[in-house]
Amino acid sequence: MRHRVAGRGFGRNANHRKALLRNLVTSLFDHLKIETTAAKAKEAKKLAERVITLGRKGDLHSRRLAMSHIPNKTVITKLLTEIAPKIERNSGYLRVLKTRFRAGDNSDMAILEFVDYDALVSAKTEEKKAKETKEEKKAD
Repeated sequence: MRHRVAGRGFGRNANHRKALLRNLVTSLFDHLKIETTAAKAKEAKKLAERVITLGRKGDLHSRRLAMSHIPNKTVITKLLTEIAPKIERNSGYLRVLKTRFRAGDNSDMAILEFVDYDALVSAKTEEKKAKETKEEKKAD
């Protein structure tokens, strides 16, 4: 019986499962959108939303707690400096959109993305343009 057993095992041991979810969340913060299986997306969403909430607080203790979940300094720094300040909602930062069935094993695939994905991407492109114009001015 599975009474009160939460979460999915994915047929992996605990360390492998933890590494899988950490890698999914790291990729999500790097690319702001990932495609994976629906079950993995739902589990990664739980972990990512916890870390995003910590990132929105932004103090030292929250940074250390976020590092305990995702031990990648560059990703946590990106979360705290670029992503978290642009999020204006209190919860529900991510969404899972079911897309297709994978050809090899007919597994249902889903996209895990930020709800404010368009705003985050447009801000990212504006920052790149501003950086390029600064570099052009320095070159002249």
